[in-house]
Amino acid sequence: MEPQTPTIGQALNRVDGYQKVTGQARYAAEHPVGNVAYGVLVTSTVARGRISTLDTQAAEQAPGVLAVLTYRNSPGVPSYRQTKANNNPRLEGQELRVFHDDEIHFSNQPVALAIADTLERAQHAASLVRVAYATTGPAQTELSAHLGRSIEPKKTEDHLRGRPDAWRSAPVRLEQEYRTPVQVHNPLEPHAAIAQWQGNKLVVYNKTQAPSVAKRDLMRMFQLPPENVQVYSPFVGGAFGGASRIWPQEVAAILGARLVGRPVKVVLAREQMFNLVGYRPHAIQKISLGATATGQLVGMRHEACGQTSRYEQFVERIVHPSKSAYRCPNMQAIYRIVPLDLSTPAWTRGPGETSGSFALESAMDELAYALNMDPLTLRLQNFADADPASNKPWSSNQLRRCYALGAERFGWSKRPAQPRSLREGEWLIGYGMAMGIYKAERSKAAARAQLTPDGTLLVQSATADVGPGTGTIMSQIAADASGVPVAQVRFELGNSSLPPAPGQYGSHTAASVGSAVHAVCQALQQELLALAVRTPAWANRNLGPADVVARNGRVHLAIDADTQLSYADILRQHNLPKLELTREVDTNPEQEKYSGKSFCANFVEVRVHEPTGEVRLSRVVSALDVGRVLNPKTARSQVYGSIVWGIGLALMEDARLDHRYGRFINPDLAEYHVPVCADVPAIEVHFVEEPDLRLDPMGAKGLGEIGLIGFTAAIANAVYHATGKRIRELPITPDKLLEETT
Repeated sequence: MEPQTPTIGQALNRVDGYQKVTGQARYAAEHPVGNVAYGVLVTSTVARGRISTLDTQAAEQAPGVLAVLTYRNSPGVPSYRQTKANNNPRLEGQELRVFHDDEIHFSNQPVALAIADTLERAQHAASLVRVAYATTGPAQTELSAHLGRSIEPKKTEDHLRGRPDAWRSAPVRLEQEYRTPVQVHNPLEPHAAIAQWQGNKLVVYNKTQAPSVAKRDLMRMFQLPPENVQVYSPFVGGAFGGASRIWPQEVAAILGARLVGRPVKVVLAREQMFNLVGYRPHAIQKISLGATATGQLVGMRHEACGQTSRYEQFVERIVHPSKSAYRCPNMQAIYRIVPLDLSTPAWTRGPGETSGSFALESAMDELAYALNMDPLTLRLQNFADADPASNKPWSSNQLRRCYALGAERFGWSKRPAQPRSLREGEWLIGYGMAMGIYKAERSKAAARAQLTPDGTLLVQSATADVGPGTGTIMSQIAADASGVPVAQVRFELGNSSLPPAPGQYGSHTAASVGSAVHAVCQALQQELLALAVRTPAWANRNLGPADVVARNGRVHLAIDADTQLSYADILRQHNLPKLELTREVDTNPEQEKYSGKSFCANFVEVRVHEPTGEVRLSRVVSALDVGRVLNPKTARSQVYGSIVWGIGLALMEDARLDHRYGRFINPDLAEYHVPVCADVPAIEVHFVEEPDLRLDPMGAKGLGEIGLIGFTAAIANAVYHATGKRIRELPITPDKLLEETT
């Protein structure tokens, strides 16, 4: 009997690719729900104040209008009425209470929902709603103007090891400030929800990265038992962290459905997606480094301040790269937030680490120039053999190999040390590099496996797929663990009634859900082996489970591969309509002994047009340590996505606020610039494969975020090498390069 070829590690096509390219995939606003009504949000025009008058009469009398939902007629969210703050467990404070009272917390806050029998009639009705406001003082929306009001977040702690001021006494010192702007998720699929009440049961079709988490949040908010909440999100058209919690449009649809007694669909306009579903917060950081004359880090200090809303405390891991990236005996990390008259930010791909690594890796490049040392040599000299933040050994660390492979493929050794040394006509050429570090961990997850007599294996878990190919890699894991050919495996997700799973964020889906899938499919195989030795055909052979082997959907004798039974035969001989098992797996206590991280090294070449300041990325080499690569095709796609977004963050993206009104002035894809095909250069992606079996049985580490960490700094460092001008505030636009200051 031919041995089973492992499917893990194969570049299989996406299992849902056909559905997506043929239009069969149903996204949040596309589910066929009968008798659905349409809701259009009316949002505030002030950032701080109260509603003084609210006239909905004309809207309510318009053709096809069923109702206009406001705080005055809202059925209400039960948890809003509690005297204790309705705290989202992942944030500190009171989440926005949609249509609860007349208070305005930020510009573009929902104040009404026009509900009609068609979308066009709902849009017309929304335009007829008249609202006047009483402002309560000027809006405070500018982070830099209110740093004096910064507070220490409740859900994070400062970090200190050694002496906090050790950097000051080092022979070579550096202290610089770095800034990153508000950056918006802007996925292709808008945020949307269809809500339906079936008696006291709530059914929601929405865009979520976490069906199980969304269900728990809705249970908490509407005080419903588990059996009375159902969340569907089988396909997600991009999210990047923006679909990681329940947002106002979902609450509006739920309240609207209760008010009119029929399903209600609410889809956000692009403008509303700029501040109703989170964003990466503006951050101001100061990095202080001290080193010996030979480049050994003596002390570090990383101070960061970000913005949050007045009603919630959003915190991110902005100082985390500095705590663990380099060997340094003295390190202090301080993080503060400033409450402003803005909506709450949200986790955004590489949340915190993306912004923090821009500051850290830019500062390391500046230190290398101060030392007259190659930037790669400086990083190698300060390589951390264990996690400096915890003193724990790495669960695995192939960063040195990433440096070596990336440098060799890029041709880093040909880089001249002096800035402005390379030129082609009017174009200045520069080389830059940076490293990235991001957590690699796993959470509790569950999965169900069901084998039917036709030989098909159905595996289910309430995880999500926001684009990385979750269904594909889970099918591969299931095939290898069960012995069922991957073509006969189907993976189902995006449904909160399935076994619970963590959200798809934080780069832990493969390790978390994958471990559950691996466990349940291995258990299924063991059950099949036990059944096989008890089949009538083999009952008189006195076999034990060790005497039989499973592969390719069949069980054969260990000493005679030609004597075999198919999985389907085993079920039929036992008169079993199916074989079904569920397993839940938690983190391995052994993991607590190690620090799990993914690593990368990015090398980039830029061309800067000297007369105009235009920056073009011309070449990228990215080398990554993400443990065992489950599917090279989908994995490489993830890195491509990180790099393309990194180009946007470094050179284009900047959500600009008019601080007089607390309103974004470029809330669309025409003025909020993102990369297009012409902006994307040749990209090489290389994986340094070293399975991390301390983290999970597949040996995989987190991949979704790591390709983005440090990438913006690599571009900024290359721009400096090309021009001799150090840009410490993103995005790197021509006006900054044409300024006289350096």
